[in-house]
Amino acid sequence: MEYFEDLNKLGSLLSEMLGGTLVTIEIWAFTLLFALPLGLLICQMRLSKNKVFVGISKMYVFYFRGTPLMLQLLFMFFGVPMIIGFTFSREVAAILAFILNYAAYFAEIYRGGIQSIPKGQYEAAHVLGLSGKVTFTKIILPQVIKRILPPMGNETITLVKDTALVYAIAMNDLLKEAKIAVLRDVSIMPFIIAAVFYLVMTGLLTKLLSHAERKFAYYR
Repeated sequence: MEYFEDLNKLGSLLSEMLGGTLVTIEIWAFTLLFALPLGLLICQMRLSKNKVFVGISKMYVFYFRGTPLMLQLLFMFFGVPMIIGFTFSREVAAILAFILNYAAYFAEIYRGGIQSIPKGQYEAAHVLGLSGKVTFTKIILPQVIKRILPPMGNETITLVKDTALVYAIAMNDLLKEAKIAVLRDVSIMPFIIAAVFYLVMTGLLTKLLSHAERKFAYYR
């Protein structure tokens, strides 16, 4: 209650939390920006006829889905510099770890969406004289997008919450700022405010993704 009795203190706390939220959003945005195309590339390797590409993509997905994101984050910040002799900043290490991890999940979502389309649709398009590009962009892609939107949405929302793991390498994200304030002020209010911030972010994403799903509903 002391925060509501001292508005200056509340304002200072909200300013700190907002700064941590910006770090959270930065990690989230950069991860999506690079993990989505990287996941598509890995998916293409997995679906190719080249056994080397298939093997590499399988091992990639197996490793990044089979080990904890926390371990990958710690390895990127502490382990990789020992191997290459170059130290990443906390921000770069965190973003790289998240990109590599989420690309593996996105690759499998892409693959599932593409392989769910009956081969007969490709054959029918070929009989009608449609080019491969037109077939994919006008017939296959809209159906794939419709099918992968729900799992992509789930991963996107999960990513918001997973960003809290950067606390392990001492990044001042939303959760780190909340814990600092809790220890400093001996109050659980910062945790409550952090929860509200997370709920607002995931709530906005949920609304946006629901709107996107409705836009593609006519492809049922």
